[in-house]
Amino acid sequence: MNLNKAKAYCRKLPGATEDIKWESNLVFSVGEKMFAVMGAEGSDRGISFKVDGDRFLELTDRPGIIPAPYLARAKWVYIEDKKAVSDAEMAELLQRSYELVFAKLTKKLQREIQGS
Repeated sequence: MNLNKAKAYCRKLPGATEDIKWESNLVFSVGEKMFAVMGAEGSDRGISFKVDGDRFLELTDRPGIIPAPYLARAKWVYIEDKKAVSDAEMAELLQRSYELVFAKLTKKLQREIQGS
């Protein structure tokens, strides 16, 4: 998994915003709700994102993927080994994380984002 490709993918999602939180974490959000967190520019840390409940155990059973610190109870995973997923699978996982978070937004906010 290439983190620069992951960042570029997140930036292309409708209504996605990014900012720095907790001093050194690049956070991608939709409707002010996080869907992906990774190290800021120059950081070589992994990436965290939300997954479906049924995929949580499957993914965290794989080497290089662990429950995300502080967010595991909300079914977030952390990919600490970039070789644990391909670029294509990473794009699918980020898309699904975005969809899960987007679905929890108000219908009004969803319409505003889709219209933008």
